Amino acid sequence: MAFPTSYFFFLMTLISGSIISISSTSWFGAWIGLELNLMSFIPLIALKMNPLFSEAALKYFLIQALGSVLFISSSFLLMSFYSFSLLSIFLALLLKLGGAPFHFWFPQVMEGLKWPQIFLLSTIQKLAPLTLISYLMNNEILIKITIFSAILSALIGSLGGLNLTLLRKIIAFSSINHLSWMLMAISISDSSWLFYFFIYSLIVLSITSMFHKLQTFSLSMLIQSDQNSTLHATIISLNFLSLSGLPPMTGFIPKWIVIQVMLNLNMFIPLFFLLVSALITLYFYLRIIITMILMFNPILNFNMKYKSLTDSPSSLFFKSSFNFFGLLLPLYFTFI
Repeated sequence: MAFPTSYFFFLMTLISGSIISISSTSWFGAWIGLELNLMSFIPLIALKMNPLFSEAALKYFLIQALGSVLFISSSFLLMSFYSFSLLSIFLALLLKLGGAPFHFWFPQVMEGLKWPQIFLLSTIQKLAPLTLISYLMNNEILIKITIFSAILSALIGSLGGLNLTLLRKIIAFSSINHLSWMLMAISISDSSWLFYFFIYSLIVLSITSMFHKLQTFSLSMLIQSDQNSTLHATIISLNFLSLSGLPPMTGFIPKWIVIQVMLNLNMFIPLFFLLVSALITLYFYLRIIITMILMFNPILNFNMKYKSLTDSPSSLFFKSSFNFFGLLLPLYFTFI
């Protein structure tokens, strides 16, 4: 699918909006950056005159507009009602992120998007709100609310993805679950959440680019795709294992860092909920992986038609090579 030049312009303004929000010295400047980010993402959603894209764009606009109104009105009241305004700003940012308990719009919007837009909504669109939330973490009440939201997001993101066959909804609930780890990292450390966000973005980029190439949106379409192959199935399986945080894949490294910090701070109860949710998400990733393994095993599938690779093996390996960086972890313990 070829994108017109205008979409690259909107992509640049979208990134610029995030940078303006992050680097702003006032809440008004941060609001301007968020609005630029919002108005740049709407044209990227509405690629064609399609009812599904239009519905997703309208839902996204209404939710983000509600968050923007709450954000700017709360920032005006900071001088008069400081604590209440900070709480309102935090809730507005949580609404824009799609974090629990304001997660209801996120899977519905994701279901109406193409894979490149899903990557943007899962990664770049979260960068500015997460950074602004990290600026609020000098307030004890907001830290406790952030931890509560992280626990709730972990449970909803894991339980919501059970028994789903639509890949876009699975990625949506997975994103809510990973958001819980980033919120928890924000509440305890300003540096670890950035590393978590970077690794998560790389993994999602690999998965969405693979699904975009195969043009699959459900588990059945993934198995029946004419472009699929055993190598594709292997790469997708490794990506999902990395996304689940299973050692020794790269996705385990940021979770390991967050777990270590939480153990040092004696945060055993929040850690318990995060680890249980990670096990549940691993379960519904394994449902996809096992189905693909069974379908592409020539012994178990007698009607298998071997398909030629549309990508060179080197290209496929490059897309997912960073998932194997976790294999270098033993070297860290060897030389320290």
